[in-house]
Amino acid sequence: MGVVLLPDLGTEILIPVCAVIGIVFSLIQWYVVSQVKLSPDSGRSNNNKNGFSENLIEEEEGINDQSVVAKCAEIQNAISEGSTSFLYTMYQYVGIFMIAFAVLIFVFLGSVEGFSTKSQECTYDKSKTCKPALATAIFSTVSFLLGAVTSLASGFLGMKIATYANARTTLEARKGVGKAFIVAFRSGAVMGFLLAANGLLVLYITILLFKLYYGDDWEGLFEAITGYGLGGSSMALFGRVGGGIYTKAADVGADLVGKIERNIPEDDPRNPAVIADNVGDNVGDIAGMGSDLFGSYAESSCAALVVASISSFGINHELTAILYPLLISSVGIVICLITTLFATDFFEIKAVKEIEPALKKQLVISTALMTVAVAVISWVALPSSFTIFDFGSQREVKNWQLFLCVAVGLWAGLIIGFVTEYYTSNAYSPVQDVADSCRTGAATNVIFGLALGYKSVIIPIFAIAVSIFVSFSFAAMYGIAVAALGMLSTIATGLAIDAYGPISDNAGGIAEMAGMSHRIRERTDALDAAGNTTAAIGKGFAIGSAALVSLALFGAFVSRAAISTVDVLTPKVFIGLLVGAMLPYWFSAMTMKSVGSAALKMVEEVRRQFNEIPGLMEGTAKPDYANCVKISTDASIKEMIPPGALVMLTPLIVGTLFGVETLSGVLAGSLVSGVQIAISASNTGGAWDNAKKYIEAGASEHARQLGPKGSDAHKAAVIGDTIGDPLKDTSGPSLNILIKLMAVESLVFAPFFATHGGLLFKIF
Repeated sequence: MGVVLLPDLGTEILIPVCAVIGIVFSLIQWYVVSQVKLSPDSGRSNNNKNGFSENLIEEEEGINDQSVVAKCAEIQNAISEGSTSFLYTMYQYVGIFMIAFAVLIFVFLGSVEGFSTKSQECTYDKSKTCKPALATAIFSTVSFLLGAVTSLASGFLGMKIATYANARTTLEARKGVGKAFIVAFRSGAVMGFLLAANGLLVLYITILLFKLYYGDDWEGLFEAITGYGLGGSSMALFGRVGGGIYTKAADVGADLVGKIERNIPEDDPRNPAVIADNVGDNVGDIAGMGSDLFGSYAESSCAALVVASISSFGINHELTAILYPLLISSVGIVICLITTLFATDFFEIKAVKEIEPALKKQLVISTALMTVAVAVISWVALPSSFTIFDFGSQREVKNWQLFLCVAVGLWAGLIIGFVTEYYTSNAYSPVQDVADSCRTGAATNVIFGLALGYKSVIIPIFAIAVSIFVSFSFAAMYGIAVAALGMLSTIATGLAIDAYGPISDNAGGIAEMAGMSHRIRERTDALDAAGNTTAAIGKGFAIGSAALVSLALFGAFVSRAAISTVDVLTPKVFIGLLVGAMLPYWFSAMTMKSVGSAALKMVEEVRRQFNEIPGLMEGTAKPDYANCVKISTDASIKEMIPPGALVMLTPLIVGTLFGVETLSGVLAGSLVSGVQIAISASNTGGAWDNAKKYIEAGASEHARQLGPKGSDAHKAAVIGDTIGDPLKDTSGPSLNILIKLMAVESLVFAPFFATHGGLLFKIF
């Protein structure tokens, strides 16, 4: 079979060392960001990278510099408090769910063998004995709780970093767009590296600790580890849905009353919903995205480890080979570290037009370097040939074939990213066409935007289809799992780019509220426009990887539930397919309606304040920001429960009542329809948002003909943007969690469904 060049000891050192490097690097980035002072009298002696001292900051026109700094600090504090308060409230509710679901996992999995403590014969190799089902129940519950806590921590840390950096980005914008870009990007990198390193480290330590009990029973060990992915994704669902409802209720309320009815600028301090809107950027786009990508990473690792444990790696107890998925993630952290230096240290941005190319280069550089790194890891960590479990048989695979599986996922991710950028950036014709359609009103804008979203699905689906075909042809379901890991191997860079967007958005809001000059606002708007596109790219990555991850988990579920083939022509499977394909629509309906009803309350409250508070429009009275924050918080906490329950209960009900065949149909159906809706929803919303920004910026002759702010075309663009808000920030991003979460939940509960499932068919 061949010898592995990297010894087990080397693997045991390499994985934690790479994780620690990631954590240290993120702390260094945080320290550099912290050198931008938020107290008015400090920072005079600081020298920055180019040797200019702080006292060369240009004075704003007619505004005392120190009062601006104090105002920025005050606004940042309000946003930070609002974000923290919302997450604490949400975590209380989610904590109750977490404990209840942990009990459910223990009861369901423990009852497989009647809570017996006797060893049982192994699922895949009947000649061996494995640890009792009760042990799987206990350890799956523990790993579920670990995954859930890590996911919550990832989201919370991301939010804290973003709220720490937003005002600092605003202040740096006084020195130029390049300085502001570096602060926003470094802050995004703090989140990216912390999340990637923590996710890897916790998973690795969990495997080592579980190994103390399981010993040579690797099949049982990695089956118990799947709970880690379930914990990560279940928390991500509530983070995404709750945060998404919060941010869009505030955003829609602020836009409809502020921009359209009162004709005041975005983020104007007179708008009562403005603080809630900025809080929403952090709890939805930062905390939600952090938990989401952590969930994808955890699940793709778990899916790969489960399949590897019943392949030659697990049977022959080859530690380095079985930890190949973790080695990919480890070198990914180091590659992303080198890539980040290109944006922050090697090259400097001097003009607005250089921002978007700099972010795109991050994707290209990380993908190119990672391809080389994966080739090296595949050469040193894998035997030259080995066997992979393939639905009941073992398929012989070469190490170069596994390298190609990872590489195809890696490059498919880049293609999806670039296609997403093409359809959502206002530098290209699709978004410019949408902006142009605003000349004839909101209706044509909506028609053009929907058409763009549907069209943007075509190439990403082909990219996903090709990567599935290639990776399955080479290495069955394990190939698909490592292709998903390939797509996520540059997660630190992807998250840095993604978190950069909401930080820049907040920075622009703070500049407007602090009354800084038009020139500063132009700089933060330029950062924000690039951030909108990168956020869309991040969502594209998340959706593409979710498709591969859920297919890999589906394969692991089918193997664990001992289904030899999934026959679409059998009624049991076909009804599952139909119901599964319907679920993303039901889920989207719930989340869209939730945003709509929450936005309704927000609009009424904002109107009430404008009508009832004397001097609010004149700027002599302050709005009641806290009331709007409360409306968003209450609505999102209440409204996140039904969509969450739909996703979490569907596999349990279908598996218990209808059995594993019907459940496999539901999983396939939800995957096929969910991916399409998610891509089109995200891209439609992103295009409408950037069409509005294209008109507002007035950077080209065409844009100036459509503008300025407040023109009929601009108002039509604002309506399109408002419709797109829940699509791109609530329904679209939450759908990728729906397809992953149902698959990983089915895998965790597979032993129960295989033993006790299909009660209705047994009765009748």
